Amino acid sequence: MSEESKYTFENKEYRDTYRHTVSHILAQAVKRLYPEVKLAIGPSIENGFYYDFDAPFSFTQEHLDALEAEMKKICKEKLPLERFELPRAEAVAYMEGREEPYKVELIRDLPEDEVISFYKQGDFTDLCAGPHLDSTGRVKGNGLKLMNVTGAYWRGDSSKKMLQRIYGTAFPKKDELDAYLQRLEEAKRRDHRKLGKELGLFALMDEGPGFPFFLPKGMVLKNTLIDYWREIHRKAGYQEISTPIMLNRALWERSGHWGHYKNNMYTTVIDDEDFAIKPMNCPGGMLVYKSQPHSYRELPLRCGELGLVHRHELSGALHGLMRVRCFTQDDAHIFMTRDQIKDEIKGVCRLIDEVYSLFGFPYHIELSTMPEDHMGELADWDMATGALKAALEEMGKPFEINEGDGAFYGPKIDFHLEDCLGRTWQCGTIQLDFQMPERFELEYMGEDGEKHRPVMIHRVVFGSIERFIGILTEHFAGAFPTWLAPVQVKTLTMTERNEAYAAAVKEQLEDAGFRVEMDARNEKIGYKIRQAQLEKVPYMLVLGDKEQEGGMVAVRDRRDGKTTVMELAAFIEKLAFEVKSKAR
Repeated sequence: MSEESKYTFENKEYRDTYRHTVSHILAQAVKRLYPEVKLAIGPSIENGFYYDFDAPFSFTQEHLDALEAEMKKICKEKLPLERFELPRAEAVAYMEGREEPYKVELIRDLPEDEVISFYKQGDFTDLCAGPHLDSTGRVKGNGLKLMNVTGAYWRGDSSKKMLQRIYGTAFPKKDELDAYLQRLEEAKRRDHRKLGKELGLFALMDEGPGFPFFLPKGMVLKNTLIDYWREIHRKAGYQEISTPIMLNRALWERSGHWGHYKNNMYTTVIDDEDFAIKPMNCPGGMLVYKSQPHSYRELPLRCGELGLVHRHELSGALHGLMRVRCFTQDDAHIFMTRDQIKDEIKGVCRLIDEVYSLFGFPYHIELSTMPEDHMGELADWDMATGALKAALEEMGKPFEINEGDGAFYGPKIDFHLEDCLGRTWQCGTIQLDFQMPERFELEYMGEDGEKHRPVMIHRVVFGSIERFIGILTEHFAGAFPTWLAPVQVKTLTMTERNEAYAAAVKEQLEDAGFRVEMDARNEKIGYKIRQAQLEKVPYMLVLGDKEQEGGMVAVRDRRDGKTTVMELAAFIEKLAFEVKSKAR
């Protein structure tokens, strides 16, 4: 990286430093205008920053406007940011003198050998490890904006006081801020929760928070994705299995989930024995493998499962289909010999690439290494991590290292896809596991006549089918490709005289395997077209006397609004090609 590029927003470290400095400017503005407010914490985050405050009043839009104006003044003052350190006792006394109880608590909770540093800018000083820009003048006032206020428990603990969190964002140029705000407006228009309701795809109900209800059109969409999943997995040599939704505690203890994941699991007691609803499909997959003996000739053995899993998420984290408590995981477990590892990882990478390319998603790859809370020997982790690296390097796939973020049983490759708004979503993952086969004592008979331990890959492509539907809904703004659209064609009658002809056209289309609806209401054709357009139907067949007399159909395309008159057979041929090719 060149010296100049270090100080641009392309560099994440500089971007975070810039926005962290803006969070301090916000805190300084708050203390100037409302000195009675107590400070908590203020980090940079993706796309911006926030700061938590304990205020004796509720921040309103008027407060935010006043604070934003004061922040711009502070930027113009070009105050230098000066770092200094204090011994623990002096640091506590310093913040006690400023009547900042949250800062005092933070200092007291720091490790004994931790350096306690502060940053001063003009009349304002904050406890902070840094780093920061060297002056508030480096921040462009016309590129910052305070976005909104939410509640946030102190230190994320619901037993502690609720504070007020002010979110903001900052860019070095006003046009970059404007572009970001436009993307946010577009994201609101594309919000899958809004579109899901308008298009009749799914419902979120108070009776089941985090448990989505799929409506008829949503089920068509979901089942079409599942059909596609089955098609590509059958071609890739996978066998489909299904495992129980609830299994006993002994199994989860054996897998390690009871000790590592119990707080996220739903449990119950049956016949005086503890059971848990599965949060993952893996342990059931182990039992399937153990249900019969295996030879090296059968390996690699690829077992796919569309398993319904449940995980306890905090209510505040729930978000439409993106974060739920119940979802369908398109899981697969591949059992193999050690010398098959690289080829199998490459095979999964190719499968994931095929799926994301179909939908037009670019993506980047992260390799996550051993976390502190892990199972197994270091040597196995080193071998597993090395195998993942080697496979990616041999395929020429660029990747970033994400230190310490692997699963507790093995390192993993994560695929982060990018949607049309530039947002990234972690969906596909490949996890190499030497631990689970050991715990479950999985075996295969080797070519040497001896028993050996297989290696296992856990992998998903969609990740969660529900979440993937949410991503697709926003990516396509509800206007799904024809092959995926819940309703592919809508026949629209000009008059009551055309109803029988429209019904006959609908029947022929349905016989050809297409999803069709008919609108024969006593409404003007313009109204019917607008309604079908709002429903994001790919094709509308406008059927009047001329079409009926000539046995033709007037095909209106959702994409450009153009209408083409053609024979029904020609339209069926066009539609069949579009669906079969899965064109975008």
